[in-house]
Formats: sequence, structure tokens, C-alpha cells
Amino acid sequence: MEQVIGVRFKPAGKIYYFDSNHLDIHLDDGVIVETSRGKEYGYAVLFPKHPEVDGDNPLKPIIRKATMKDMAQLERNKEREKSAFGICLKKIEKYKIPMKLLRVEYTFDRNKIVFFFTSEGRVDFRELVKDLASVFHTRIELRQVGVRDEAKQVSGIGSCGRPLCCATFLGEFAPVSIKMAKNQGLSLNPTKISGVCGRLMCCLRYENDQYEGDTKKKRCCMDRKKGPLFRVGMKVATEEGIGQVLYVNSQKHTVKVQLEGEKTKTFSWDEVEKVDNG
Repeated sequence: MEQVIGVRFKPAGKIYYFDSNHLDIHLDDGVIVETSRGKEYGYAVLFPKHPEVDGDNPLKPIIRKATMKDMAQLERNKEREKSAFGICLKKIEKYKIPMKLLRVEYTFDRNKIVFFFTSEGRVDFRELVKDLASVFHTRIELRQVGVRDEAKQVSGIGSCGRPLCCATFLGEFAPVSIKMAKNQGLSLNPTKISGVCGRLMCCLRYENDQYEGDTKKKRCCMDRKKGPLFRVGMKVATEEGIGQVLYVNSQKHTVKVQLEGEKTKTFSWDEVEKVDNG
């Protein structure tokens, strides 16, 4: 079987798989491939040892390794994208369309321009498309994206003080649920567990499997004694009085409790008793 190569077209983008076509390709090499949008310039980022290949849909071969001429064309496309962005903004203002333009993307062979935008609802941009086509003389696509995709394309700084995960390394979005925050004993205050996009933070998934496994193991020996496991907001009885759970550490099996006044103290799970459902 020919070597399978994972190709990414933009930073933190989804990885697509291609047949190496017997070419000598190394990590981070530029390659030219055929996609549903036409020819595209991508980078070799992954060489899976045991790829899952669908026999009914054989992989497309890589056309060639990128040359200096291809790199120069890629840079020219980026300059064209900046110009197209400004032109589109003026057209949007001209037609007074309620949409926010995020990014413009040329296909490598310049046979198509894709304009990414967000809007609160559906918009009629037929006249805009006609006007843009008359200016650029090529195929035009306007693609509406959601708030998570907007954050990925615009980027920014998260509450942790680091660049957004979606804009730096997450190739695809995965489902995130409020249950993940509960498993980790986090506050369910939306402002504390939501990202800049307004949706639940993607990082809630990172340690969720570990917390779920620990919770299941602990539940086997705790449910018969104390009922439900501790969670943030639950009232508990301690040797120093009644308090409210502020934080649950499932790895160390401890809870941080706020007692009367401003005093807080950490207890092991065996040192506290549930008072009510909190």
C-alpha cells in the first residue's frame, strides 16, 4: 500500500489524507493536491502508520511537491485576499446587508474566492454575489459560519491567558456538554465556563475522561455511605461546622469548603458529610 499523508491547508485546520503518489515527501513539505474546490496548496503534517482507508473511496494522489513558483503564487494569493476583503466590505455597506465579513480565501489556482461571514440570521446576498463576480471574474462563494468558527478564524486570548485552542491546534470541534463541568466540580456560572465565542470552553473535554473514570471508581465505594458525590454549591457538615463546597478535587479526593464568615478549608472526602442537595 502506498504511503498515506495527512495534509493541512491552514494553521489549526482539519487534516485531510492523500496518497503520496510515490513522491519523497517529508514533514512540513509544501504539496499541491486536488480538492473539491480545485487545486490547493497544503503542508504535510502527519504520516499515520495505520491509516483507516475507505476501500470504496480511494485517496486522491498528491499532484506534486510545491516549487518556488508555487510558493510565490501562494504569496500573491494572500495579497489578493487582502484586496478582495476591502472590496467586499464596501459592497456589503453598499447593499446594507446585515453580515460581518471575517475572511477571504482564494483557491490556489484562483478559480474560486470564498468569503466567510457571520450573521444573526439568513441574509439575501444574491445581488452581492453578482456584483462581486463582475469585479473578480471568477466563481464566488459566500459561506456563513457559526460563532465557534468565528473565534477560530479571528483568534484571541482565552481566560487562561493563552491564545485560543481552536485557533492554534484544534483541527476540528468536538461536542462539549455542561455535564463535563459538573464532573470536574467546576462552577456552573456561564461566564466562568464559556469561551470568547460564548459557547462552553473546548478545554472542558481535555481531562473529562479522567474525571469520569475516577468518579465511577469512587462511586462504587461512596454511594452506599454518603449518596451522591460532592459537587460545587452542596452544603456539607465538617468537624468545624456547616459549610458550602467551593471546589471538588476528584484526583486528591478533597473538597474546599467555605465555613462561617470568610474562612475556607480543604477536607478529605471522608471528613465531610452531605447535609442536603445543595
